[in-house]
Amino acid sequence: MEQQLNAPSNLREAIAYFADPDLALAFLVEMRWPDGVVCPHCEAREPLFLKTRRIWKCRECRKQFSVKVGTVFEDSPLGLDKWLPALWLLANAKNGISSYEIARSLGVTQKTAWFMLGRIRLAMQTMTFERFDGEVEVDESFIGGKAKNMHKKKLNRPPMKGTSVKGKTAVMGLLQRGPDGQSQIRASVVHSVKKHELDAKVRANVVPGATINTDALPSYNQLYTEYDHHTVDHQYEWVRVLPDGRKVHTNGLENFWSVLKRGLKGTYISVDPFHLFRYVAEQSFRFNLRSLTDAERFKRVAQQIVGKRLTYTALTGAKLATT
Repeated sequence: MEQQLNAPSNLREAIAYFADPDLALAFLVEMRWPDGVVCPHCEAREPLFLKTRRIWKCRECRKQFSVKVGTVFEDSPLGLDKWLPALWLLANAKNGISSYEIARSLGVTQKTAWFMLGRIRLAMQTMTFERFDGEVEVDESFIGGKAKNMHKKKLNRPPMKGTSVKGKTAVMGLLQRGPDGQSQIRASVVHSVKKHELDAKVRANVVPGATINTDALPSYNQLYTEYDHHTVDHQYEWVRVLPDGRKVHTNGLENFWSVLKRGLKGTYISVDPFHLFRYVAEQSFRFNLRSLTDAERFKRVAQQIVGKRLTYTALTGAKLATT
């Protein structure tokens, strides 16, 4: 396991590189345990490596474990030669990649590919409590088809049930403007665009005193109490210039909505509202890391696979459907 890793820099190299099970294992070990392998059960160091099976046995608790334990790959019979290229493809496909294409490329069934992509999207979700500061854009968008074209079960399933626009799902976005256009996005599915929900989202994700740009939606009317709040009415204008030269607009978020919807309509065609938050997290991840190379973006996902397990029952919402 102590070999010098020459990680791939493009998809062709990645497929060839991860086809070697020893190289694939060494890569993932380096991503997960950069300071040495640690038992995921008792956190003991220097476990015994069983080379013939490519697993470890802890010297303290005597339990055996693989590099997949405690990750989104756990309990999967698929090898890393399929998992890692799939991760590369989803991390770097600007408009997403369908489960059918993954199935054809990796030689698995479409159902298996769909499950794989669901797990990888979980790894892409960024869990952070750090709040935005500086200049922040806030906007909302509606995604989905007409209610008359949807099955009754979908309409009565969260987050569709009780939504303000029947047949569509509301998504709220916050964008922190950065230097040289390196803005950062945080987007999430919301049940409505009413004041109590949108106002609370802004206050939970933005530092008081920051400058906030929104459209003329009344749900944002009380933000002036804690923020330097400016609005732009899209019925009359898209950009408003303040006396000090600052520009009031939400065009950064409009750009993100365009990219998100292009992927949903062009690649995924039809996304169940129950799963929409996963696709929003996927696109947000790529948007926030757009300045990185493909290899760097791939490594970032690989570093986030630990502690995020997703079963097929949870992914499909089977328990929810029976309650």
